[in-house]
Amino acid sequence: MALTPDDVRRIAQLARLDLEPAEQAAMLTQLNDFFAVVEQMSAVDTSGVEPLFTPLSTIEAHGLRLRDDVVTEADQRELNLRNAPATAGGLFLVPKVIE
Repeated sequence: MALTPDDVRRIAQLARLDLEPAEQAAMLTQLNDFFAVVEQMSAVDTSGVEPLFTPLSTIEAHGLRLRDDVVTEADQRELNLRNAPATAGGLFLVPKVIE
C-alpha cells in the first residue's frame, strides 16, 4: 500500500499539522517505508505461534510478576481536600463547563 502526496496532505490536515512541501515529501517517504515494513511483517506466517507477554518467555517460563492487591497508603482524603477551593460531601466541586 503506497501513499500518495494527497494522502499525506489529508493526514496532515487531520493531525492539524502545517507541513511545508519539503516536509510533506519527507513524510511521504517515511510513511511509505513504514508501511513497507508492516507489509513484510504481515507476510510472515505466524499460525501456531503462541503470543508472548515478554521476549524472555522464549528463554525460560515465568508467570506475570504482579504485586499483591493490598492497601499500602493511609486514607488522606481530608488532607487532599484541604487545598481544594470548593468541596462537598468529601468530593471536589468544579465549575460547570458543559451547558
